[in-house]
Amino acid sequence: MNFINAFIYKPNRELFYVETTQKDIDNFYNGTLPNRLMELNGAFGTYDFPGLFIIKKEDIELQVLGIEYRPNDDRIDYPTDLKSIFLPGNFVNSDTTIDGGTFDEKIVNDYVIKQTKDAASVEFFNGTIISKQNPKVVQVYVMNNHNRIMIDADYKEESQEIETEMLSTDYENELYKKVYKDPITGHYNWTYLWPILTGYGLKGIQDYAFVHFNVKDFKAINLVYGHDVANDALKTIVGQMDKQDWVYHSARCDNDNFAMMIKDMPREEMTKKLKDFFETISFLKADPSYKIYYRCGVVPMRIAVSMGNRVGDAGKQAQSFGNRQYETEIIYYTDEMQNEQEWSAGIRAYLDTAIAKDEFVIYLQPKYDIENEKLHGAEALIRWNYKNNGLLSPFKFVPIFETGGLINKLDDIVLNKVCALLKKWREEGRELFPISVNVSRKSIGIPNLVEHLTSIVDSYDIAHEFIDFELTESAAYDNQENMIEIIKELKSRGFLTSMDDFGTGFSSLSTLAKMPFDTIKIDKSFVDGIGRTAESERDCGVIKHIIYMGKELKLTCLAEGAEDREQVELLKEFGCEVVQGYYFDRPLPIVEFENKYLKLSGG
Repeated sequence: MNFINAFIYKPNRELFYVETTQKDIDNFYNGTLPNRLMELNGAFGTYDFPGLFIIKKEDIELQVLGIEYRPNDDRIDYPTDLKSIFLPGNFVNSDTTIDGGTFDEKIVNDYVIKQTKDAASVEFFNGTIISKQNPKVVQVYVMNNHNRIMIDADYKEESQEIETEMLSTDYENELYKKVYKDPITGHYNWTYLWPILTGYGLKGIQDYAFVHFNVKDFKAINLVYGHDVANDALKTIVGQMDKQDWVYHSARCDNDNFAMMIKDMPREEMTKKLKDFFETISFLKADPSYKIYYRCGVVPMRIAVSMGNRVGDAGKQAQSFGNRQYETEIIYYTDEMQNEQEWSAGIRAYLDTAIAKDEFVIYLQPKYDIENEKLHGAEALIRWNYKNNGLLSPFKFVPIFETGGLINKLDDIVLNKVCALLKKWREEGRELFPISVNVSRKSIGIPNLVEHLTSIVDSYDIAHEFIDFELTESAAYDNQENMIEIIKELKSRGFLTSMDDFGTGFSSLSTLAKMPFDTIKIDKSFVDGIGRTAESERDCGVIKHIIYMGKELKLTCLAEGAEDREQVELLKEFGCEVVQGYYFDRPLPIVEFENKYLKLSGG
């Protein structure tokens, strides 16, 4: 099993537990909890999920199934029918599986022995956290997609005083401001809040949720009213954060992004507090008629406590789901989002290992000449045989690597595998034809990109005419001039170029006219409706004009996603030249593609 490791602080808590038999524990390892605990899962005041607790402290030795609550809170409805034991606040070494798998008693015992023997440690703020040699409490959580083990840890403080013999108090204050204060608002920054979230500053806090929010369309305020008015809006926000008695700590993170640690409350109360707060900062002082809206992500206490400093990413992830322009949105982080975040962190960390183990493979989807319905070429599509346990859908990993800045590694894998395949076919005497490979939007900004791509192709001695680089139209809007230069340079070296997903972004005639592509790929979303829906006539009209425009610009038009004969006939009637879609064939493994489409010489 592979784990994501973190050291976190768990506040004082009261463990309520059910009387537990060995059969109950066996059922727990198989994913089944007692009904009484499931009734309490997510209740107000709980920390984390129900789990297994192995306790060996003083004269107590327990192995029970239970759930932790924040102690001594009049608002909490504690389960009076269950026994309880107090667990003091402490640091724990928390490890979460990234690939599922099943836990049992042996796995847990072996893991605890290994961790305490290795004495895993991490430098933390002004000290070090280290796993205890003889943990008094071991916690085990078995969830749908991920499992977790927590082991007691010690915190060894190692404060280091700055030598100040030659420094004045004013200098020290100035240094403190530079490190922990935002220069525009004078408020605390993320550097100040980060160690508090990791646990160093939580010892006096029992009940907190985490909030991350930003200002919708803040750029418009800068453009229309100027930087002074925009900066004044930022100062108004931090001023209001300071006034709220339910905010423990807050920070201006960067630009128009802010974070708060707030008191835990029932959801209805928390939502009202936040809505009222945002209403107080919803107008510009310079123009009270201008309404400001916010996008806010909230991580409830039950999840926040178990995440440590990763809670910042969780808040941003929840916030990212806000998509309504003229409305302040408050989005709560869910267990499903947590599963996704842990999966994302895990596969990002595992990527280099997966590359070394050659877990990535390519599939080829044929492209057909629509006139004679013969093979025109193919598109290379990446698949991941994750830990050799079966293929992952690209939707499970490509978007994660795109946002994480790792997508260029996948681009390189595909190009290398395509070139190796073309070299193999050439040596076997098979017919060669162009294969298209994707150049991701994030890769466009890589320095010397064309030189890098060319060096890969040339290392296999492949003629450039057999490589078709596909770039998405949206990539042009990050840096249009750079994109134009890249396309021109690729073409000057004999490569083919295609605009992928045409029509899904912000295409314009002037933009397309500047881009010297060889092919435009009409997105599947346009093809889906033709010949099928009540809006078919409109869809047909759009495609006709795209094809007409492409021909005027001397571009080859390729339609993606054709799934039936009627669609193919209509596309042919409109003048489309190349079709790619399930009507002709799905993406195929290499061997299947070779057997179906390529003949060996003399065969």
